[in-house]
Amino acid sequence: MNFDPFTSSAATDASENYVLYDNRLCANYPSLDAAKSMDFEAQSDANLTQTIVVADEEDQLRLDSFLVSHFSKHSRVRLQRAISKGDVLVDGKKAKSSTRLKPGQSVACQPIETPTEGPIPEDIPLDLIYEDDHLVAINKPPSMVVHPAKGHWSGTMTAALAFHFKSLSSIGGPTRPGIVHRLDRDTSGVILVAKTDQAHAALGRQFQDRTVEKEYYAIVTPAPDRDRDIIDKPIGEHPYQREKKAIRENHRSSRAAVSMYEVIERLNGFALVRVKPKTGRTHQIRVHMAHVGCPVVCDRLYGGRARLSVGDLNRSDDQTMLLERQALHAKRIAFDHPESGDRMELECPLPADMEALMEALRNRA
Repeated sequence: MNFDPFTSSAATDASENYVLYDNRLCANYPSLDAAKSMDFEAQSDANLTQTIVVADEEDQLRLDSFLVSHFSKHSRVRLQRAISKGDVLVDGKKAKSSTRLKPGQSVACQPIETPTEGPIPEDIPLDLIYEDDHLVAINKPPSMVVHPAKGHWSGTMTAALAFHFKSLSSIGGPTRPGIVHRLDRDTSGVILVAKTDQAHAALGRQFQDRTVEKEYYAIVTPAPDRDRDIIDKPIGEHPYQREKKAIRENHRSSRAAVSMYEVIERLNGFALVRVKPKTGRTHQIRVHMAHVGCPVVCDRLYGGRARLSVGDLNRSDDQTMLLERQALHAKRIAFDHPESGDRMELECPLPADMEALMEALRNRA
């Protein structure tokens, strides 16, 4: 659960300079009013030690995962580096990233170094589907990373945005200008970018309140037995593969996740499905479809196959490649315009690689 001083219930502990939010003590706020005036993560820039008491639902959470959940603006690598340097103490003692926490323990974190340099502008073409003075909607191609990360320092969407736009919101920090939400690297489709901080905040509230409607198209195999269904299964950490998520019932990392799907077209053991996620968990659609036995085609993590050729379909030696990434596309998004309040719907067509696979499936004997 992320700490939000503007929406959480609050009380003060008169004996200490602590503020109690959602039954969690947070140090170094001289008063409740002072706490409300400062973003929790922004304390890193105020030379204050941040102290958080581990909540019951965070029992046995790894220290680095605990910090990621409370300091989402920082990467796991940067937080692990802070732990290694001794800038993070558990009950006043140094700890490891793998340390498992217990309810009631106190985690104190020194100011976390924040990158001050933004992305280097790169002349990368962007497919704009909407633009005004407040926001931009982009049809993100597959294989494009949204923001810089380990192994992907160039060729990112933020580098392209820095080249094409003079002004973008700063709420996401210098490395993520304008980024309101994200798509996985190999997921294509519509993504919103805020030009102003006001637009960013307004859009962010809508995502938090789940009033943004998102619709994805996916090609899955085998085809679902049902024409439509609701998948209501919590998602949490994978038990032994860090890069994956998994269905986790009653686990400390479990978060509610709901997806609704409908079969659009059945294609000889495959199916094109429309999926509407009610929640926005990492890898949600991919995990949910794999859970019901119908993984997204070419999903390396959850489907077991990273590419699909013509020969794979017709059992021939034809190595012509049809798809080399997960067949998942963010087709439509609906939201209230951050300035006018008018309801907007934006969508983009299926990309060429998914269209080619659909055609090959239709023509398959």
